[in-house]
Amino acid sequence: MKNIIVGIDFSDNSINSLKHAVAISLRTGAALHLVWVKTPGATKGLGGTTIEDFTKKANEKLQQLAENCKAEAPESSVQTVILEGRPHNELPRYAANLPNSIIAIGTHGISGFEERFIGSNAMKTIAASTVPILVLREGIQIHRDLTQILVPIDSSFETLQKVKPAITIAKAFAAKVLILGVASANIADESHVVKVQVGHASRLCLEANMRYDSEISEYKGQIGKAIVDYAKQEDVNLVMLMKEEQSALEGILIDGTVQQLLTISPMPLLIIPNINYFSITK
Repeated sequence: MKNIIVGIDFSDNSINSLKHAVAISLRTGAALHLVWVKTPGATKGLGGTTIEDFTKKANEKLQQLAENCKAEAPESSVQTVILEGRPHNELPRYAANLPNSIIAIGTHGISGFEERFIGSNAMKTIAASTVPILVLREGIQIHRDLTQILVPIDSSFETLQKVKPAITIAKAFAAKVLILGVASANIADESHVVKVQVGHASRLCLEANMRYDSEISEYKGQIGKAIVDYAKQEDVNLVMLMKEEQSALEGILIDGTVQQLLTISPMPLLIIPNINYFSITK
């Protein structure tokens, strides 16, 4: 991980996501990019009457945030960036041009991420991104020093793509990886497939000399709730997810589990793009 792009709209939620990004930068040495996207809605709360006034004020606020970041992470490179367009287009485009990057955003805020559900800028940003996205729901206050990273494993082929990024972050924080195999109690033989996948995930951790635990759980109802219940029980402070499916709505690529957890998860989510999907379609 070399670059962390933080979507800034100056709301409390985007500042909270910045704090988590700084914590990752401290551990990995990744450069921080504080990005404000100039849109009509992005001028709220900035003061002034012209776009020049808004841009000047935004730049001043970005510079102050950059100084705060340097005070906490003096060894990290910090730069401020002002883009113009729509956040869900510009943030992924900017990140795609940087090596080994991730994006950090809040699910909604003053201007950039105010809507909660599919169709919002946050969901569109997740859908458009070809790099991992760290997402914090509004009001999340959780310890930034990662100790327990949860990797839910299902029966899909793509699910194992989450394991290597989880190992990379876990190594940086000396954290433990929790592998949770999730199988529907209503689908015959799914537990067997999940057990095989959990075995593969466990071997990856073992080969990387990682501390890990593994468990298989059958759930009834929503898989998102089963994951959150386990995460709360184990005091997890990061959940690794993956987007896998393409919906018909505006071509958004998003997984139903991600939608559920964006609404209910009390801990940050790191959403990994489907490498197989992008290698075929892009």
